Amino acid sequence: MAERSGRLEKRIRLVVPVEISTLQDPSASERTSTENVCSLGVRGVSERQKELNERLMVRSLVGDLRAVARVVYCQRLFDGRFGVGMQFLGINAKWSGDSIAGARPIR
Repeated sequence: MAERSGRLEKRIRLVVPVEISTLQDPSASERTSTENVCSLGVRGVSERQKELNERLMVRSLVGDLRAVARVVYCQRLFDGRFGVGMQFLGINAKWSGDSIAGARPIR
């Protein structure tokens, strides 16, 4: 049987304002935004480098999403920030209706 590689679900290019923090120090939070989303996770932008498998709290600043996520990758971007891929643990997010009110699609 062939082994599956790549994404399990297609991501939607969407900017949603979020707050991310470590589970060890929730007071050290960072307000940022997503670049793309799906029910299984998000790609966000961070000023700080994240460790592979680090656990983060992700909270949407519009809507009611609040989830623990695992860092699946962290890439340095051309502007010095980091692109961070995060996989939600234990939930499937719904990115429609009120949960993305105030978000804007990327064109």
